[in-house]
Amino acid sequence: MKVTFLGHSCFLVEAGGKRFVIDPFLSGNPSAAVRPEQLESIDAVLVTHGHGDHTGDAVAIAKANDCPIITTFELGNYFARQGASVHPMGIGGAFNFPWGRVKVTPAWHSGGIEYGDGQFEVGGIPAGFLLTVGGQTLYHAGDTGLFSDMKLIAEWASIDVACLPIGDNFTMGIEDSVRAASWLQSKLTIPMHYNTFPPIKQDPAVWAEQMNKAGLKGQVLSAGESVEV
Repeated sequence: MKVTFLGHSCFLVEAGGKRFVIDPFLSGNPSAAVRPEQLESIDAVLVTHGHGDHTGDAVAIAKANDCPIITTFELGNYFARQGASVHPMGIGGAFNFPWGRVKVTPAWHSGGIEYGDGQFEVGGIPAGFLLTVGGQTLYHAGDTGLFSDMKLIAEWASIDVACLPIGDNFTMGIEDSVRAASWLQSKLTIPMHYNTFPPIKQDPAVWAEQMNKAGLKGQVLSAGESVEV
């Protein structure tokens, strides 16, 4: 499994000859490593919740690659109205696709879709994903605070890569992220959702140091960098 950090909470995951994009906030993100039109041969787009820094270019990428958006039910309806192919799911549900399996996990956050000045549409319940392809599993936590059922997520799957927010303010901060990593027992943890906006400014080196002290393997990726597991 090859995992490429594209900026903010967006990752390109390549495994089993397939390619997946999670939370593609690329247009309008100055830290993004690629433009949406550069993402080709994508087999599915996964979107954790309805905020613009996660829905981003999901519809454009799905249409350009003739692939589905895998997301929660209400958010799926929103994308379908824009002409995208969708596969809606619910918290705790799983589905076996021809290329692998997706299980939807809880996430403690909000999920309203902003469509005007302070106006929101109900975006359903925020989620995370366990993406299993070719016998390897990536856990993308989405935007979430720390919650003890992460211990249960570790029972659902042996996690090879975990992508956890560290930005604080809207999500877990550094200390809670390290605790989450200890519960998940992933072979590798990658930080996300930090430094894109002033309220989530963090020093990932501090996170890496705390992970090391806890005896956990963490790797900070700059936008565009990849790791293979």
